[in-house]
Amino acid sequence: MKHQKTCDKCDRPATNISVEIIKGEKIRKNLCDIHAAEDGIPGKAAQHTPINELLTKFVQAHSGAEEPPELQCGHCNMTFNQFRQHSILGCPGCYEAFESPLTALLERAHEGGTHHVGKVPRRVGASEQRQQQVLRMRKRLGEAVEAEDYELAARLRDDIQRYEEKTE
Repeated sequence: MKHQKTCDKCDRPATNISVEIIKGEKIRKNLCDIHAAEDGIPGKAAQHTPINELLTKFVQAHSGAEEPPELQCGHCNMTFNQFRQHSILGCPGCYEAFESPLTALLERAHEGGTHHVGKVPRRVGASEQRQQQVLRMRKRLGEAVEAEDYELAARLRDDIQRYEEKTE
């Protein structure tokens, strides 16, 4: 017979179970809908949010206030905040008006690259492609170490060693 968890704060069945790791300590919460709402955990109706809304909220929350909200295109009057909400620029002038924050976004999205370099023909650039691949892998390794994700870092280290052995 399966034992159903009860709420940590009352005797109702726990419908919201969450696990958080704070300062290395695992904290598990078993809450009913009422106590989950009191703790700011959305109910089941709110859990079916479309993915595009979740992504937009995530980008807005994590993009920070890099540029003031007054940043605006002189051609179409679009603000940078409008661009962040919709992820679509209003006109070619927006590229110049939002150059600084767009460059930062492109660097994050393209592993530090801000200029299009095109494809390298296989017969000419095979070794250059391998070098670029190793550089990308090492960059990811450094980011994993910086984020203290040592499990990922160990996998990347091993992948780099195997890749270098295979191409030598």
